[in-house]
Order: sequence, then C-alpha cells, then structure tokens
Amino acid sequence: MSTPENHRPNPREVITTKALYVWVAAVLVYIVAITGRTSFGVAGVDAIERFGVDASRIAVFTSVQVGVYALAQIPTGIAIDRFGPRNMLVVGAVVMGIGQIILGFTTNYWVAIGARVLIGGGDATAFLSVMRILPYWFPLHRTPMLTQVTGSMGQLGQFTSAVPFLWLLGATGWTAAFVSLGAVGIIIALAAAVAVADSPEKAGVYEEQVVEVKPNSQALSIPQRLKSVVTSPVAWQAFFIHYSNMFFQIVVVMMWGVPLMTLGMDLSEASAGLVLTINSVFLVLIGPLHGKISARTGNARDLIAVGFSTLHVLFWAWFFSASEPRGLAAALGFAFFIALCCPSANYGFDLVREHLGRDVVATATGLGNMGGFIAGMLGAQSFAFLLDSHSQGAAYEWGDFRYAAWAILAVWSVGVIGILVTRWLRRGEEEPGPRIRITRLPE
Repeated sequence: MSTPENHRPNPREVITTKALYVWVAAVLVYIVAITGRTSFGVAGVDAIERFGVDASRIAVFTSVQVGVYALAQIPTGIAIDRFGPRNMLVVGAVVMGIGQIILGFTTNYWVAIGARVLIGGGDATAFLSVMRILPYWFPLHRTPMLTQVTGSMGQLGQFTSAVPFLWLLGATGWTAAFVSLGAVGIIIALAAAVAVADSPEKAGVYEEQVVEVKPNSQALSIPQRLKSVVTSPVAWQAFFIHYSNMFFQIVVVMMWGVPLMTLGMDLSEASAGLVLTINSVFLVLIGPLHGKISARTGNARDLIAVGFSTLHVLFWAWFFSASEPRGLAAALGFAFFIALCCPSANYGFDLVREHLGRDVVATATGLGNMGGFIAGMLGAQSFAFLLDSHSQGAAYEWGDFRYAAWAILAVWSVGVIGILVTRWLRRGEEEPGPRIRITRLPE
C-alpha cells in the first residue's frame, strides 16, 4: 500500500530516516579518511626508525600527503559535480586502502612517499563528497549544523589513530597495523557503494526540476566552472578561513604533536595518546556549538573566524613561552584550546553554499578546503626545517621545539590578512544559487 502523497515527507524540508542512512554511510568513509590522514602522526617516531631518516625527511610524508590532498581539491570538486559524490566516495576509499596497504609492506622511503600520494589523493574525495550530499538530502537551514557535526564525527578517526591504531602499532608492528587500516578502508568503500545515493532523485524518491537558473548554468564547461570559482571572493574567503583555523590542528595532530610530547616534553606514548584522544573528544563535543554560531552570524562569520584564529595563536605563543618543558596538564589544555577554535575553519563552506550556485558548489568547496591543508603543509615543513636547524643533528629537546614554533606565526598572519582582504572584495559580489522545486515521482 503506497503512502499518501501529503503524508510523505520531502527530504529537503525535513530530516528523513533515508537521509540519515545516506549521511551516516558517507560519514563512515570520512572517518576512515581521517584515520588514515592522522595515523602517520602517531607513528612518527616509529617511521624515523623504520626509514632511517631525520625530521625534515619524515615531515615530507605529511607535506606530500597534505600537498596532494590540497592540490586534488578542485579537480575532485569538479569530478563530484560531474560524476556525483557516491562514485567519488567509493573510488577514493579504495585508493586510500591500497595506499595504506603499500605503506604497511614497504621499507623503502620513496615507495612509502608514493603510498602517501595515494592516501592523500583518496582522502581528497571524502569531505567534499559529504558536503555535496548535505544540501541535497537535508533542509538548507540545517546544513551549517550538519557541516559541523560531520567535521566532529570525522574526528572519531583521530581517536581511532590515537587509541586502537596506536595500540595495534605497538602490539603487532608497522605492517599489521597499516595493512589492517587499509583493509578496513576497502570494506567501508563497499558499504558506501550500497548505502549512499547522491540525492533523493537518484534514490528513486523524487524528481527534481531546477527553475530560475541562470542561462546554461547547468551546462558549464570545466574552464567556465573553474573561472567562476577562482574569480569568486566568496570561494577565496572560504579558503583563507579554512587556512587560518585548520592548520594548527594539522601541524599538531598529523605530524609534530607526538614527537613534541614524547621527545620535547618527556611524556610517555600513553600520555601523548591521551592528549590526542582528549582533542578528538572535544572536537566532537564542540562542533555543534560552532554550527549554531555559523547559522546565526551569517555574513559576520569571517570576523568570528578571525577571532578564533587569534585565540589559536595567542595560546600557541603562551604554550611555547616557557623556558622549561610544559607538563601533561598544559598539553591537555593545548588539546582543548585547539579543539575549541578549529571548527571555525568550516564557516567558509556555509558561505559557499549560501552565495554560490549549486552547479559549482563542490568545486568551490574544494577551493576552500585547500586552505587549511596548504597552510598545514607549509607549517609542518617549516617547523621541521627550524627544528633540524636548531638541534644541529642532536636529539630533539624542548628548546628546539620552542625555536621551531616561530614558523607558525608567519603562516598564520597570511591567513588572517587573506580573510580581511576577501571580506573587502566580497562587498556586492554575493549571488544566490539556483532555487530548486521538488515534485514527487508517480506511485
């Protein structure tokens, strides 16, 4: 017996069970992507021994992965707009899984670098695909909150790296840990292939008619799509908002947090894992708060993001101002403070959804998402350069990490200036995306 039409909810007007199934399946892929992204951070000390290299060359692993991830954002966004998020989620997860398996078996530095290229390229599909799914399955006024909840849920991947993966690495060794991680990624890819649908129309629930759209907007060529995005102040403001608020998390969690705590602060691996766990828990809890802030502040989001970024850098300066190593309590406070400020990096994605057309939303989100990872790559590598320069080949100590911390200030200042400049450029440039009318398919 069919459901009466007037009792059947429109998935863009209410949150339906089907929409939640699709979102959860997509978020599982994102969680696995975050696990893969952060797993090398907790394995940094093991990697130095396995590949027999110094800090600068180990930092290349993170720089390469983050660089590939960042450079892949716009091509991935175009592919998502063209082929749909479901296909890109599945392909990306499989590529990540293969990369982790290769990384698990190799002891060759350059083969391992190649594996990180695969992991970075596959990782690039996850977040953008989930962001592309949200406005098609959920009410638009709910998407700022769902963006933050998605980001928060993704941090469960960081928890997976900091606790079960770190335990598995210590208990079974490098190969078993990374191969297991790759196998899980491929299994999750298969689940996404079954459960995810690009939109209610693709799921066979509704048909969509787009009305009041700019002429030929749905038929943009790739060069036209790129021009539309790279000339948009809104897209570039999303880039710099992400740049200014995400890179602290990347530098600490993906690369230098565990070496800082174990070598510079003389904390145990268990304590370092606790700090990363606390950071991921705080990110999960604080994300919804940022969703409310973003939904209520509208075009003032950029100034709020500058405020959070400034808090980031002030706490960073305080943490490294001590002449003697900080203790566990300070490290836990550091983890909390990064988690408190980091979700403001996502504010720019809400601006993109509200002010740009749906035909370029994934591409523009890709440009925005490049910001934090380019900043993270620059931050991690410059941190490593100063660390090696100051230690002069000796074992890393607290004073070496203090000296390296100066690299972050230069990276941060570029992002804040970028937000303020693009705020000025945005005046009068916003243009709403096409409106959508939904009709039900025949029973």
